[in-house]
Amino acid sequence: MKNEYLKHQMGELSGGCSALSWSTEDGLHFWGRNFDFSRLAQGTGVTFVPRGTQYYTCGTSMENNLDENSRCTAAYAAAGTGFTLLPSTPVLYEGINEKGLMGGQLYYRGFAQYANRAKHGLQPLQPPFVVYHLLAQCASVDEAVSMLTDRFFLADVPMLGTVPPLHWSFSDRTGETIVVEPDRQGLSIYRQTIGVMTNSPGYDWHRLNLLNYAGIRDLDYSNVEIDGDRQEQCFSGSGAQGLPGDWSSPSRFIRLAMLKQYAAKARGEQEGVSRMLRLFESAAFPLGMVRVSEQGHITEYDKDVSPYDYTVYTSVMCSETLRFYWTTYENSRVQYIDLSQLMRRGKPFQVDMGRLPDFKNAAQ
Repeated sequence: MKNEYLKHQMGELSGGCSALSWSTEDGLHFWGRNFDFSRLAQGTGVTFVPRGTQYYTCGTSMENNLDENSRCTAAYAAAGTGFTLLPSTPVLYEGINEKGLMGGQLYYRGFAQYANRAKHGLQPLQPPFVVYHLLAQCASVDEAVSMLTDRFFLADVPMLGTVPPLHWSFSDRTGETIVVEPDRQGLSIYRQTIGVMTNSPGYDWHRLNLLNYAGIRDLDYSNVEIDGDRQEQCFSGSGAQGLPGDWSSPSRFIRLAMLKQYAAKARGEQEGVSRMLRLFESAAFPLGMVRVSEQGHITEYDKDVSPYDYTVYTSVMCSETLRFYWTTYENSRVQYIDLSQLMRRGKPFQVDMGRLPDFKNAAQ
């Protein structure tokens, strides 16, 4: 029964989602994401994994298929959202490490393809382990790129019966954000991106699609005059007319790209996190607006399965301070953990995401 549950856990890695990197006027760097799906798997929580943790990049002890040559020891502590139900390797959906490298995985349905045979001189890396492995071993996006191109290949190896279709985004204290996409052309790593990623199609397509919205601006149009008939503007926001408002991947990419271009920058960490969470609201799925036609495999362990995809949680992390912030759909109060304070711990542990509504009585 546990294997059946964990098989479904791998399916949980296949949600929707939007990712964004951002910075403040005083030089802080952030990366964050919306996690869009119809549920959050049991066992998922905000997870800390210490440096020195031993793990494997291919195979699981539960399936008795561990590749012993893929054994690694974590050079860096990391924290993010994920689970530790697999004894051999932690799984993180997104996170940050002690050097300030941040990033996560998003669904890449219909496009993701991985190597189905070994590559000479390279070690296998299963897609669900990419986030944790890079955070455990790399201090920067440069090191992450080198890891993926020179030392490892993404292996088409099922985990408990499934291989989730994924692509990834990572950022660091330099402000550079990379996008990593495995498809029919092989492994594409985009450097110096605009710092936005959603779902399929790939980053190159989304970037080219920005040309369809080149006229969008932040400045209102003042009036309309046709054949001598002049009308003064009676509402604001006219400069953004034509901005798509649905929840498809292309539309979310355009909205976040325009927000990154025009949204007012903050000063300081708290203001930066607060404003970035507001940006993510523009791409968030309201419960009830995205009814899915295929729920995937549902087990007896799944609770509160919704017929809709929605933004289950939003996370934001700061490369300089090593704080990991999050809100949930039910609870908009900003919660956080501080990785720099957790690194003295020697064992992995999890924090409940606190999804119950949390209201403050301001009169007390």
